[in-house]
Amino acid sequence: MYESKDPLDELVHLHIDGAFDRRELVSRVTKLTGSLAAALAALGGFEELKAQATPCPANVRVPVDAPDIVAQDVEFGGPGGKMFGHFAYPKNATGPVPGVIVIHENRGLVEHIKDVTRRTARAGFAAIGVDLLSRQGGTAQFTEPTQQTGAYGRTTVLERREDLIAALDFLKFNERVVWDRIGVFGFCAGGANTWDLIVNVPELRAAVPFYGAPPAVEDVQRIETPVLAIYAERDRNLTNRMAPVMTEMITRQKTLGFLVYEGVGHAFHNDTGAAYNATAACDAWAQTVAFLNKHLRAPR
Repeated sequence: MYESKDPLDELVHLHIDGAFDRRELVSRVTKLTGSLAAALAALGGFEELKAQATPCPANVRVPVDAPDIVAQDVEFGGPGGKMFGHFAYPKNATGPVPGVIVIHENRGLVEHIKDVTRRTARAGFAAIGVDLLSRQGGTAQFTEPTQQTGAYGRTTVLERREDLIAALDFLKFNERVVWDRIGVFGFCAGGANTWDLIVNVPELRAAVPFYGAPPAVEDVQRIETPVLAIYAERDRNLTNRMAPVMTEMITRQKTLGFLVYEGVGHAFHNDTGAAYNATAACDAWAQTVAFLNKHLRAPR
């Protein structure tokens, strides 16, 4: 998970995650530093800003009214009160299908994550995109990106875990879902929450953390869920932290796949952000769907 108390770091990260374009980034940093020259000098130190977003393939995004799925915002109960989510499933499924929890980055359940939830439905799963800002009234209450990250920063690990377990229950008791065939994936902060969830909830059948902070090595022994970990070569801080975790998982004979995409950085899968790389993102998505199919549709 990305964490920083530096306002410049936070602005750069918001830009990479698609919160605003480069012009707006420069404008905000200029206000922060006092001059355009100082802003450009400060931004010049961020390697991730050297990435060039590549065009998103036309068929990647799935509109809410796509004819092959049903998608809608939902509300359900959680330990902290009302929970918000985006639920999507294949329209013409002949029976219950495996379920997937989709966990957002540190800006809440934004439209991009709702879209990814619908992509998951198009791949043949019943998916719930969870709003981890629900205890604060939901992501919709925070229209400014810095407000969204501030709201996420007020959540705790335990609260997020409890709310994700509530989402798991939502799927388990939904008639469209095979109750014991549920997986999870998430991005950045959502990747970290994916790791935390499988450390504490062994019943999940598959997990795909995208460039999230990995668990403590001593917690690896508690993981029973098959994992496909997806990271980026240029996201060196987080990717390097995977080394001892990977070694421990292999030593303990845990089921682990580990993919590092060459030449890309943090948030390369987010097609609304500056670091998006279509080639890597499309391959990572294909690998994710194949992994979920393998472990959620395996013969009983």
